[in-house]
Order: sequence, then structure tokens, then C-alpha cells
Amino acid sequence: MTSSEPIGYVLGTKEATPLEFWIAVDAKKVLRLDDVVEVQTQRPDGGGIVRFYGVVDYVRTQYEGAQFDTDTFLVAKEGILPINISYTAHVQVTRIEPEEYLPPQPGDPVHLAVGKQLASALYFDSMDTPIPSGIMNNGNAAYFNYSFINGEKGAHVNISGVSGVATKTSYALFLLYSIFNSPVLGSYKANTKALIFNVKGEDLFFLDKLNQSYGNLENQKDKNKYELMNLPVQPFKSASFRATPKRDSLTIDSDLEQRSEGISVYLWSIRELCRDRLFRFLFTGEDLDRGNLSYLVTTVEERLARLAEENDQSDRQSRRKPQAYLQVEAFGEEGKTQIKTFRDLIDFLEDKLLNDEDREENRRWLGRNVPATAEAMIRRLYGISSEVNHLIRGDLSPDEVAKYQLDPIASDAQLTVTDIHKLSARAQKFVVGVLLQKLFFQKEKQGREPVVFIVLDELNKYAPRDGRSPIKDLLVDIAERGRSLGIILIGAQQTASEVERRVVGQAAIRVVGRLDSAEAERPEYNFLTGSCRKRALFLKSGTMFVHQPEVPAPILVNFPFPAYATRKEEVFFSQAEITSIEADIDRF
Repeated sequence: MTSSEPIGYVLGTKEATPLEFWIAVDAKKVLRLDDVVEVQTQRPDGGGIVRFYGVVDYVRTQYEGAQFDTDTFLVAKEGILPINISYTAHVQVTRIEPEEYLPPQPGDPVHLAVGKQLASALYFDSMDTPIPSGIMNNGNAAYFNYSFINGEKGAHVNISGVSGVATKTSYALFLLYSIFNSPVLGSYKANTKALIFNVKGEDLFFLDKLNQSYGNLENQKDKNKYELMNLPVQPFKSASFRATPKRDSLTIDSDLEQRSEGISVYLWSIRELCRDRLFRFLFTGEDLDRGNLSYLVTTVEERLARLAEENDQSDRQSRRKPQAYLQVEAFGEEGKTQIKTFRDLIDFLEDKLLNDEDREENRRWLGRNVPATAEAMIRRLYGISSEVNHLIRGDLSPDEVAKYQLDPIASDAQLTVTDIHKLSARAQKFVVGVLLQKLFFQKEKQGREPVVFIVLDELNKYAPRDGRSPIKDLLVDIAERGRSLGIILIGAQQTASEVERRVVGQAAIRVVGRLDSAEAERPEYNFLTGSCRKRALFLKSGTMFVHQPEVPAPILVNFPFPAYATRKEEVFFSQAEITSIEADIDRF
């Protein structure tokens, strides 16, 4: 179905090609950027009708008959110069049916595409697994093909935009919400998981609460948007929240201020760090770029892994659960035999690497590295000690270690929010690297199903274009092999040009909010037309360009105000909850 009256006609004074053409717009009609149109043209040989669909990417008006700039005053102010107003629009063709690449004919009527014709123009009708991606300017819902997200045909999503305006995290949450509440997951709905790294404040710790904007029945406009996309208005129904433990505390309490109920702490044991070869993530890319440090780190990591496996075997022989600490031969001035803290681990390595080099056992730890490299490694461990010693513990019981284990796949919750915003940059990289590696190894054993989504902001920090690091190598591996393993990366950053190309280039879905002018000209945004690049400089918050493999043109969408609370102030309380809270206050 198209609009009943033509919006204009194919312009005869500019060439029309199978890929683009101009429209002479009717003076009493409105045709805007992003509008979708349809043209039916008769084959010159009478062999049938060819339908052209396209998106308007340029519109203009001008005086026809005016020769000089000052003629504008003669027309607009004095009305003494006879002219006509030319209203024309440029169309980028998105689809031709049947697929015959002949041009439309000048004078062919052009209609606005609506209903089924709109779906045909943007390939929504051929998507086997459509999920809502937002609302277009014409008021219709836009869709992604989920097959290009979940790894079946393509995988990964990359979101770019200026911080604070582009709403990257908000769009990533909306996309997850759209996936989890659409029927495309089928029987996998309950098992499909998501792991979100919270890097800013504590805003994501209320996603399981309804937004008061909807609870108070004030937001009918956005409710209509949800209804249009066939999505419910509700919070995330299945969410768990994990936080780091407080530093320098005898008890293990979450280091959060705005929420206390429903929060679990996460950490790792000393033995787990060694056994699972997580030691490398204690070192940032800058550390490993210098000298032979990366070789020594690999050597020490391997020795620690063997030591942990020997400890596990000893525990099994003693018929007890694997402990959190490492049992080792005496080290240090105090002659300790157990590594129970991160500082103990440093002391142990210092003893092995820098003391008594003539001992055969110590030479194995050092390998062919020189003592100066070992000193550099110990210095870096001392540097990060205060940042991670509350995350790596050897003084806990096996039951406590199991309690604080963070495993998004095994979790009963569909969505796991993991807080890292209070950690230093190095500690954040350690947490992200460790969680991704454990997830990657787990999926290698388990297989593609269920699909796990990873939402990671500030991707340029973890996978920068230059340099190397264990976490960057891991993210490249996920970008290249995650599709077959069911690990889907939803990465976001201010500037895609600063992220490793192999990570950004693997994303089948590209989303762009407001961009910096210099950034918009980078080749990473070649999927945007020239017009879209200019418009990306002043996009409003909540408006994004989305691009997917099936649709040859970027689509401008906006998404509704979230139904879930994204900050504490937004949480909706029912009257019964308010009454209960007031009663508690009175009792206090």
C-alpha cells in the first residue's frame, strides 16, 4: 500500500539511475529526510512493471527564475519578480523488485511508502527474525534481523557517539530489552543471558524496577511507542546485581551506596587466579610492551598453574574441597607456607624470582629472563596490589568462594549487572579480562547455545587500536570467533576510530549517535552517507542511525523513554509500597 496521491514525480532535469534519482516534490506536499518512497515504472518494452523503493537523503528548495542572490529580495520582500519555487529531493534506492537494474522514467509518480510497501522498502518483510530497533521519523517501527545479531548469519553490535549525548548505554539496554521481550528467542528465551559491565555510577542497579514515569501514567506518548513495537511496559524481570567488596573491611559487604538489598559480591580465590591462568590480566598493555616482561609473565603464570593443580590434587587425596589458598614451601622472612593474600603472592614470587638465583627451583621460575625483568614484574605487582587485593582472596572457605563466584551462564537471572565503576582502570581491566576469559573457555566447552550478550562500554580502553594486551587479544578473539561460540559483544565507545579494527569491523550491526565533527569523517563511518555524517553532528539524545547488512541505507530511529528505572530517583513505588515505607519510618 502507498499513499493515495503521489508526493511528486521523478525529476526530468537530473539523471535518474537504478541506484539514485531525484523527485520534483508537489508544492503542497511534504517530503522529509528519511521518508521512504516507492516508484513504479513501466518497462520501455512493455514487459511489466518495476518497483523502486528508496530513502530520501537530501531535500532542497530554491527559486527558479532568479539569477542573482539579491533577486531573493525582489521576490520575497517586494514581490516584483515572477518566479517559481523548486522543491526537490534526492532518493537513495534501497530495493528494486523485480531485480532489474534499469532507471525509473522521468515523470513517473512517486508515492510515500506505507504499510507493506514500507516493509518491502526496508526489507522488514524478508526478515526471518525481526526485533524492534526503534521508531522511525514516519512513526513506524524499525527492525533488526536477529539472525545478524545472534551469530546465525552475523554477530555483534557496535555503538558510537559522544558521551552524555549519544545515549550509547541506554540504546544497548533498549536493544537487550527488545531481544528479551520479543518472540524470536523461542525456546531459548529463558537461557539467553546478558552480562553488563557497569562503568558509571550506580544507575544500572535499578533495572528490575518500573520507571515512575510509567507507573504514574504520565508517559502515554512513550507507552504508545512500546505498543507500536509490540513490547511490554515493564522492568527487566530477571536481573541479578554483583558488586565488588569493600576495601579494607573485615566483612565482605558490597561497595555500593544506593542499594543494599538483592546485591551479591564477586571475587576470586588465590587458587582460582593461578589454576585458571588469570595472572596475565594483572598487567596492562603498557606493561607488556616493554622488554621481556610478557615472556616472564607467561612463565610465572604457567608455574603458578602447575602449583595450583598440585594443590587441588592434594586436597582431593585428603578428601576435602579445593581450598582458596595455595600451600607452598616456606618463603619470606617469616617462613610462610600458605599464600592467603595478594601480598603473600607477591612475597612468594619475589622469593622465587629475586632471591637465591642459584637454587634450581628458583631458576625454573625465572627461566631465561634477567633479574631486572623480574624486578620490573614485582614492581608492577606492588603497584596494583592495593587495587585488587580485595578481589583476590585466599582466606575464605571453599563454600564462601563458591558463594561469591560470578558465572552469568549458570545464574538463574537472565541479566547480570556487574559493577566496576569504583575500581581503578587497571583493576577494571583485570575484572573484565578475567570474566571474559572464563566465559570464553566455558562456551568453548559448552557450545553455542545459550547465547550470551556482553555489554561493554569504553571499548577503546580495553581494545585500543595501538599496542597489545591480554584483554585486547581476548576481545579480538571474541569478535572473530564469538559468533560460533554464542558470545555476542555489544560494544560502545565515543570514537570507533580508536578501537582495534578487527573488533569494530566484525560488528554486523552498527549504531551511531551524535559524533564529533572530526570523528564523523573517519573511514570507520563509511556506512553513513554524506548527508548522514553531517546530521550525526547534531543528533538529539535518544536518536541514532542504525545500519544492518540487509538494508543498504542507514535508518534514523529514536527509542522510547525506558520502562525500567535507570537511576534511583526514577524508581516507581506503588501506593502499598509507599504506605509500608511510611509505616517503617514511623516505627523507627
